[in-house]
Amino acid sequence: MKLESPKVSASKNQQKMFTFLTDVANYEQIMPSSKEKFEVVSSDKFLFQLKGMPEIALKIIDTKEPNLVVLGSGSDKFPFTLTIHIDKNGTDSNVQLFFNGEFNAMMAMMVKGPLQKFINHLSENISKL
Repeated sequence: MKLESPKVSASKNQQKMFTFLTDVANYEQIMPSSKEKFEVVSSDKFLFQLKGMPEIALKIIDTKEPNLVVLGSGSDKFPFTLTIHIDKNGTDSNVQLFFNGEFNAMMAMMVKGPLQKFINHLSENISKL
C-alpha cells in the first residue's frame, strides 16, 4: 500500500529541516493532537501512540543529507517505511511524506484512512514549523 501527503512549504531551509527531522525527539512537535504517548527510545528510535491505535515504534533507517529521511517500522508484524523528501525552495523548503507498507488486503482496507489522515497531519504540522 502506497500513500502520500500533499507537498507542503515550511519556513525552515532545506538543511535546517533535515537536521530537525533527523532528531527523533522533534517528532513529538509534529504529532497529531490525538497523541497519547511519545517516548524517545534511542538517538534514532521513538515510540508513539495515537488515541484508539496501538503503540508504534519508528526508527531512522536511512538518510541522505540534506533531502531525505527514511523511517522504518519497529515491528516485523507491520513492515512499512515513511520516507520524507525535503526540497529546497529559496530560503524555505518543500516537504512531502510517502508511506509504503506491506499489508494484506483486509488490513490495508482497515488502516488506509487512518494512515492517510496521520501523514496528512504530520505534513500539515511540518508546514507550521
